[in-house]
Amino acid sequence: MTQFLPAPPGVGVDPLPRRAPGARLDSGGAEMIPETAAGAALPPVAGATGTGQPGRRAVHSELGTLRDRVPGVRGCVLAGVDGRLIGHDLAVGPEPLDLAALAATTFGVGRQCGLTLRQGPLRELTVHSHQGYFTVYEVSDEVLLAVLGDDQLNVSWLHLEAQPVAERLADLLHVGGTT
Repeated sequence: MTQFLPAPPGVGVDPLPRRAPGARLDSGGAEMIPETAAGAALPPVAGATGTGQPGRRAVHSELGTLRDRVPGVRGCVLAGVDGRLIGHDLAVGPEPLDLAALAATTFGVGRQCGLTLRQGPLRELTVHSHQGYFTVYEVSDEVLLAVLGDDQLNVSWLHLEAQPVAERLADLLHVGGTT
């Protein structure tokens, strides 16, 4: 049975039902975080633990780079274009699984806008809300980098710092660079 969480305090009414972390799915199966995206072999980087394989530590280190270099960055999520969570460095805040799904949806809408307007491939897409920012970058054809920022984030600075991070992530994941 799916368990739902109440809205976080101070945020108001949450329009989406929330599952408790680790809750079993309605089908009775346990939630699994895949270690691959679109068939490419990816290091298991889900979660903020830096222990384990060197590739995992390097990917997690790259995810933390934006938080260290750009004031206002709350964390990053690495996701497949299908919405699967590959890894994250979020300590608190929204569920990483939700952000991975939002990154894929945001990317899909932005990609379709670019195609419809005949303006070429999507580079990044930023959603600016009252209390912060959500920006999605294409790492490769299969992988996305989503950055969550607070309302003090300098988006121009983020864009300057995120492109090299996305390129290094593509190299670490062996999925090819961005366009």
